[in-house]
Amino acid sequence: MAKIKRALVSVSDKTGVVEFAKALQEMGVEIISTGGTAKALADAGVKVTGISDVTGFPEMMEGRVKTLHPAVHGGLLADRSKPDHMAQIEAQGIKPIDLVAVNLYPFAKTVANPDVTLADAIENIDIGGPSMVRSSAKNFASVTIIVDPEDYTCVLKEMQAHGGETTPETRASLAMKAFEHTAAYDSMIAAFMQSRFAKNKDFPQAVTMRFEKIQDLRYGENPHQKGAFYKIPGYAGAGIANAKQLSGKELSFNNIWDTNAALELVKEFAEPACAIIKHANPCGCAVGEDLSEAYVKALEADPVSAFGGIIAMNRPITAEVAETIFEGKTFHEVIIAPSVDADAVPILTERRKSGVNLRLLAVGDFGRPSGVSGIETKDMKKVEGGIIIQDPDVAELSAANLRTVTEKSPAADEIDDLLFAWKIVKHVKSNAIVLAKGRQLVGMGAGQPNRVNSVKLAVAQAGEKAKGSVLASDAFFPFPDGPEEAGEAGVSAIIQPGGSIRDAEVIDTVNKCGMSMVFTGIRHFRH
Repeated sequence: MAKIKRALVSVSDKTGVVEFAKALQEMGVEIISTGGTAKALADAGVKVTGISDVTGFPEMMEGRVKTLHPAVHGGLLADRSKPDHMAQIEAQGIKPIDLVAVNLYPFAKTVANPDVTLADAIENIDIGGPSMVRSSAKNFASVTIIVDPEDYTCVLKEMQAHGGETTPETRASLAMKAFEHTAAYDSMIAAFMQSRFAKNKDFPQAVTMRFEKIQDLRYGENPHQKGAFYKIPGYAGAGIANAKQLSGKELSFNNIWDTNAALELVKEFAEPACAIIKHANPCGCAVGEDLSEAYVKALEADPVSAFGGIIAMNRPITAEVAETIFEGKTFHEVIIAPSVDADAVPILTERRKSGVNLRLLAVGDFGRPSGVSGIETKDMKKVEGGIIIQDPDVAELSAANLRTVTEKSPAADEIDDLLFAWKIVKHVKSNAIVLAKGRQLVGMGAGQPNRVNSVKLAVAQAGEKAKGSVLASDAFFPFPDGPEEAGEAGVSAIIQPGGSIRDAEVIDTVNKCGMSMVFTGIRHFRH
């Protein structure tokens, strides 16, 4: 370890910097600073050596050139363990710099403004700051680098405990954080430049993303797998990554995945809605005049599968809604909603023994913007050795978009149910079939290698409720066998994309069964 005698402090985020500099000064550390930071410190009574006094050159070009000088980087990069390094800087009159506190121009905040000009963005690309951070981090054997004001306190405590020195472990940890900081900064700049200049702005030639850890998980999908949960920096939307946990034990990997699926499904509906998810597929979904009715209808769809499932609601949970959930007497792993009234929490968490483990989450207003743009808004799936990226499936459908292809047209209430089922089938693993009646999911078949088996599963689950229900298929029927099964079960109407070479045969079968059928021209595969 080496005692910190000289520190360079130059920060955009001045949180705590005056107090930090004063504490360093009290320990006999010389403070070098630049521009606005130097003024802020001097105004607060901190004795500051200006960067121009160190380099012998004035700050130039509106501050673009001030620290890019051997007097700075020689003092940062000299390896204290090598006598020739130390002899060389001494011969040039360069003094070592032992601590650097730098954070960078607020590029992310600048470009978050939708009206930002290219000139403003370019002016907020920091050059000297990242250079000092990288030089200091490279030489962490000798130099302490701080890029986060949160680290001021721990560094000061360590210096006080070790006679003005920091430990090698701390310097290495701070250097790692520094390189993460500059990597994230460069990726933000690259993303902005791609948004302005890439030939293919939606899918640029190179993709760089950064995620910040929210928490370590107990394990991954299975106990022998390790796992962690990460968030896109700056994400502000109503997503699972921003949910506030109000009760219960820590979320698991599978809880997070399933809760996200439930939340994204319930967002599809403007009316009071409830979705119940089990193993990433909807086992219950309904809309109602109010949230209580929606929950009761959703639970009725498949109460067996709903046990241990995830509930998502698109309205605040009141005490009345909580009472309805409690009276349902079904154990749920997670309940997520925009908010949960204070008097609803104890009803869900205290009145039943299992309530102590219920993860109750509030995610906030569904309508707020996500705060991210560009590649971060895409849907991504990992494959061995890479990822595949696509636009999210946000295609909307209304009654005006439906094309009736059968002799019989669907009635108005059937159209309502068809559109309801269509929203759900988008969130079911393909091959996906959904049966709905009275804007309530009554049967579902998912993930089968052939579509007719999915129909059979949905019909079997629905039982008598299949009669008079409508059917949604995420992709076209390649053969008439699926519609035949539906017709025999009493399904009254079908919604599907169309586009099979056997569409004519399928339409003929639907006509013979006395059903109506509409084509959407849109497919909703979800692998």
